[in-house]
Amino acid sequence: MNEAVAKMLERYRRDTVNDHLQALREILQEVALLGLWRAKFFEHGAFYGGTALRILYGLDRFSEDLDFSLLAPDPSFRIDRYASQLEEEIASFGFKVSTERIVKSAATAVESAFLKADTIRELLVIEAGREIVRQIPKGRILKIKLEVDTDPPQGFATQTRFLLRPIPFAVRVYVLPDLFAGKMHALLCRRWKNRVKGRDWYDLVWYAANHPELNLAHLEMRMRQSGHWKGKDSLSADTFRSALGQVIDALDVEKARREVSPFLKDQAALALWSREFFRDVAGRIRFPPTPKPGR
Repeated sequence: MNEAVAKMLERYRRDTVNDHLQALREILQEVALLGLWRAKFFEHGAFYGGTALRILYGLDRFSEDLDFSLLAPDPSFRIDRYASQLEEEIASFGFKVSTERIVKSAATAVESAFLKADTIRELLVIEAGREIVRQIPKGRILKIKLEVDTDPPQGFATQTRFLLRPIPFAVRVYVLPDLFAGKMHALLCRRWKNRVKGRDWYDLVWYAANHPELNLAHLEMRMRQSGHWKGKDSLSADTFRSALGQVIDALDVEKARREVSPFLKDQAALALWSREFFRDVAGRIRFPPTPKPGR
């Protein structure tokens, strides 16, 4: 096994099949970030979303996808221009992946691709025991989705954060108040028919407990772009709180709890969930002075 990969595995307790799969997925995510850094992607884009929170800011839940935003709109951007560099970087650590661009039936501003690997082969790379490997069906494919917003709403700031494994490298990422704005846009505006995205609610609690400052101006820009805010006036803190209160009142708490449960080690974190609990959490959000847009 590659020495750097062995060091990364030391962070994980691997007792179950799921433990091994999550460790494998997270290591592949971080190696993919290294490949994007070598390919100079972060000169043009920034990391955001739940996986950015986990890897760079310490969110204590597992996250599946790698989400990015360009720094400025570019409708000609193609994610597959980084495919060969990603595959070569990941191969240098003993893994074998292929990159598959997702061709969509309708045009969107989001470029998507999958990193795909044979699950059993990669478990053998991290030296999972036979009792683990034989529980995986032959031919099972491990997929990591990469998404890049090619038409990002402006008004956000980024910073550089450093990772030391598998080697030291740098990642450009949204600052936390702007990440929080993106999360609140998803929570307020994303509709999943009858599905409740419990991960959004878990992240709200994490933000309120650890980094409760929300960039309201950036949230407004996101809402204007998606058509959820059309007023001439700016989005106010009172209007935001009212909208969030309405979403909390309509929340199916049990569905939210079930959706996020597989992504958590500590299920006790969900014990207090209720509408009353989320109203209290929402009251802890703060609104710092609007920062100047930057990079």
